[in-house]
Amino acid sequence: MTDVGAVLVHGLWHGAWCWDAVRAELAEREVESVAVELPLTDLGTDTQVTLDAIGGFGRPVVLVGHSYGGAVVTTAGVHPLVRELVYVAAFQLDAGESVSRTRPGKGLPDTRLPEAMVVAGDEVAIDPDLGPRLLYGDVPEDVAAAAAARLRPVGRMLFRGVPESIAWRTVPSTYVVCAADQVVHPELQRAMAQRATRSVEWDCGHSPQVGRPEAVADLIADRVAAVRS
Repeated sequence: MTDVGAVLVHGLWHGAWCWDAVRAELAEREVESVAVELPLTDLGTDTQVTLDAIGGFGRPVVLVGHSYGGAVVTTAGVHPLVRELVYVAAFQLDAGESVSRTRPGKGLPDTRLPEAMVVAGDEVAIDPDLGPRLLYGDVPEDVAAAAAARLRPVGRMLFRGVPESIAWRTVPSTYVVCAADQVVHPELQRAMAQRATRSVEWDCGHSPQVGRPEAVADLIADRVAAVRS
């Protein structure tokens, strides 16, 4: 059969660069990949950019979303080349939900993320001190500092974007719960993970693609192998 690859979708304030270490690990495991560079203006535009990337890749894919990227893959996952979805501490949204309002989150504890968000006009930045501590709390200091230096503001509309399609209803999915997450509360992750075909739980913070790229690559390679078989 045509070989299977991976398309990687980043979260808020990040860029395709945050997958660099994972992509290097995937290459060692003979898995081709592409990381999408989201405009981070609104969910519809981000979804279309991802659909274009999947089409350009031109072969069956495992579609991976981190954090807000989960909202993107929830819609973009309806592309006919997508064989499986992987959510990493991500928003596995249902109809009518957004990253700022998920039904499973009702009554669940919050994190300090709202405290770290800095709103200026139509953009939301991340506090340069608290933000990296929440995002990269268990990441080696030098790696965290390099990542924090590349963070960028995002559009306010992203927080209200509702997916037009719910791909996980028809496409198999794997959810990675990050049990020490300080951005998306682990209890919210566990609630969303109940929507997935399967789930795993890691004792890590919000950004394993930055801090534990080998583990993320192992998981993706495993799901690619499952699709290949």
